Amino acid sequence: MKKLLASLIAATLFTIGAATSFASDTAPGSVIHVVTVSWKADATPEQIQAALDGVKALPAAYAGITRVWVKTLKAQGDRTHAMVMEFKDEQALKDYTKSPAQLEWYKVYLPVRERSTTFDITN
Repeated sequence: MKKLLASLIAATLFTIGAATSFASDTAPGSVIHVVTVSWKADATPEQIQAALDGVKALPAAYAGITRVWVKTLKAQGDRTHAMVMEFKDEQALKDYTKSPAQLEWYKVYLPVRERSTTFDITN
């Protein structure tokens, strides 16, 4: 009985250790920057597309951005679009603020943005 109990405890500890190890192996150190946006009423489809195209161009303009997503499949509330930027780490996100790449993108984005909400997420 003691051997069975010891075996069960050992198996449980092994399973917990493996799960913890797996979770840390799959948890990226990057930062996901999620922006939900509603556009101004007078924003044209071309202006909105220019803002989204500007997001797609950001990785070429700023090395700290590794990936972007701009195709909204579902939106809730008064937000019609979401944009996601993946930064290589927290420092890259901090350095992006007021960078030439951000300021250039803002030239097409801010004139047509009504409201937005931002979430920055990491592990």
